[in-house]
Amino acid sequence: QLVESGGGLVQIGASLRLSCAASGRTFSTAVMGWFRQVPGKEREFVATVSRMGGTTSYADSVKGRFTISRDNAKNTMYLQMNSLKPEDTAVYYCAADFGGYLVTRTASDYDSWGQGTQVTVST
Repeated sequence: QLVESGGGLVQIGASLRLSCAASGRTFSTAVMGWFRQVPGKEREFVATVSRMGGTTSYADSVKGRFTISRDNAKNTMYLQMNSLKPEDTAVYYCAADFGGYLVTRTASDYDSWGQGTQVTVST
């Protein structure tokens, strides 16, 4: 089970940190990722991190502003979001690819998903 938290309503330029708490399976065996979705659009890749945290990959739209990380001892993944823009407004989902070896940007590679947390950046 994956549970996101940390979303909210913020102003342009603000920061938020999302968390994704995992339970029920061995967290350190999963490649983890963050995706986001706005109504009427497909789910969009945001960032991914390898099992031990040594490899990360970001969408161009968030590179330099967002940082993905994980703490395997706490079974938790994070997304630090800085310099937020209105176009970052979306429901953010965490995802796990249990048994995966390589970071991936493809939503269908992930087999477990959280319920999502809303992030709204006001103008």
